[in-house]
Formats: sequence, structure tokens, C-alpha cells
Amino acid sequence: MGPWPLGWSLALFAVAGAVMVVASVRLAGLGDVLADRTGQGEALFGAVFFGLVTSLSGIVMTAVSAAGDRPELAYSNAVGGIAAQTLAVVVADAAYRRVNLEHAAASLPNILFGCLLIVLLGVALMAAFSPDATLLGVHPASAVMVAVYWGGLRLISDRPPSSWVAIRTEDTVPDEPDETDPAAGRRLSGLWVRFGAFAALVVVTGWTVARAAETLVDESGLSEGFVGAVLMGVVNALPETVTALAAVRRGALTLAIAAIIGGNCLDALNLVIGDIAYRGGSLHHAAGVDQLFLTAGALVMTTVLLGGLLIRQRRGWMRLGFDGILLVGVYIAITATLAF
Repeated sequence: MGPWPLGWSLALFAVAGAVMVVASVRLAGLGDVLADRTGQGEALFGAVFFGLVTSLSGIVMTAVSAAGDRPELAYSNAVGGIAAQTLAVVVADAAYRRVNLEHAAASLPNILFGCLLIVLLGVALMAAFSPDATLLGVHPASAVMVAVYWGGLRLISDRPPSSWVAIRTEDTVPDEPDETDPAAGRRLSGLWVRFGAFAALVVVTGWTVARAAETLVDESGLSEGFVGAVLMGVVNALPETVTALAAVRRGALTLAIAAIIGGNCLDALNLVIGDIAYRGGSLHHAAGVDQLFLTAGALVMTTVLLGGLLIRQRRGWMRLGFDGILLVGVYIAITATLAF
């Protein structure tokens, strides 16, 4: 298919975003029930299965851009999605009026997934400054990132029951099954089918956004770093943002945080997908100054979020914790720097 007209690209960009929002709302409800029915718990299910599904759009965007010989656009989308999705914690926090969300949803798996994300981003940043060597067109750091994710997942899921736990307070919302949910009585196979159907919708929207973004870069004069990090990144973050808000409304607070952090870990692995799809060499070495700056910004935002999860401030300015205020400030600074 050839390039799309600018008008069609803008329209499809908006429609894809709207479809993604609707699908994400449905995924939140199904994900909450499946977390209870499978016995995985909101934190682990949200970070792995839920994070995978909400990251599908970003995976497709990165793969399509990389295969289309747009490595900077692909890289910016992957890391820009992490920055935008981290900001989704602030949106979900503002929606939960009782107390700071990071206090109510305290969970060791969420903290460990945040640590895993820092390691993955650190490896990606190191890869950009390593020798430009590939094996079958793929940089060795991509294999390292997959191994790190797998090892981290095993470590988190196999942790001993006597390990560190968050102190329960009157504002802590425990991860407990909701027996009143109408979907709780439905067959497990049927729930998985519906979950997969909405996931497929997310995939289609991701492909549409990636193609539309290519036209925006060519016709608007905007840089690939800005389009990938801000425009595609925000659309990439829509599933996590909407599902986090829907999860908060359902009282599944741990799932809300897990979907964001787990989705971010899988978005870091989008760089691996992009490295495989890009045939011009190593995607890590195709990253320019904007992409490296964006990676550093995502590292800073993840560290701030971890600080909020550890300190567990009950209330702060404008009903947000200190971390929420800092996350907004850092993201504005990242966006302004990329724009100018």
C-alpha cells in the first residue's frame, strides 16, 4: 500500500484512538475477572497478560515503523509509550478520590516490575553506546533484554511468601475477588475468547496508527522523535490509561498500577521487536539524540514512580502524591524539549 492522504491519516488516527478506548474499557472488566478466576492475582496477571494485551498496539506500531525503514519513529514510539503510560498513573490517581493511589495499591510485585523496567531501559541505553554488531541483523542486547525480562518474571512470580510486604493501613485496598460481578459466573473459556477478541481490535488500531503516523511525518514536517514519542506515544498509552481508570472505578487498584508498569516492561521489549523488524542494522544504533534523551526521561519517570510506591504518601498537592506532581513536570519537560 502506498502512502495515505494527510486528511485520511488524521481521521484514521482519531478513529483508531477511539476504538482503542472502547476496547480497553472492556478489557479492564474482563481482566479483573480473569485475574480472580485464574488465581494469578491482579498484580501478576495485570503486569503479564493484561500488560501484553494493552501493549499489542504499541508492538504493532513499532514493528510496522521499523519494517518500513523508520527506525527513529519505531524507537520513539516504544520508549515514548513508556513515558506517556507512566503519566497514566497520575490520571488514575486523580480519579481515585479517597487517598493517593500509590498508597492504596501498595504491592511488592508492582515495585519489582518497576525495578525490572529500569533494568530493561538501562540495557537499551547501554546498547546504543556498545559496538555496532549484529547477529542475523539483531543486536545481542535484544537477546539480553528478553533474558532479563524472563528472569525477572520468574523471580517475581516465584518469590517466597515470607518476603517483604506492604504494611496494611485503613486506606489499603486488598486484592480480593469480587463475587458480585456478573461476569464472575461465566465460563472461563468464554471470558478468554472475549478477551482475545478485544485484544485483536487493539492490534488493528495499532497498525492503523503506525501507517497514519508515517504520513504525518512526511506531510507535516514534524520530527520522527516528536511524532513517535508524543503523538504515537500518547495513543500507545491509551489502553493502559483507560484500563487503569476502569480498574480504579471497579476497585481493582492493584490491577490499575500493574497494567501500567507491566505494560511498560513489555513496551521496553518493543525495542527487541523493532530490532528484529528493522533490516537496516541495529535499531539500538539507529537511535538519535532525541531517542536517547527520551530513554533517559523514561528512566527518570520510572524511578519517581517507584519512589511514590515505596513512600506511600497518603495525600499531597491537588489530591496527588509528590510523585504525581514530579511525573507531570518531567513529562512536560520531555515533550517541550522534543518539540523545540
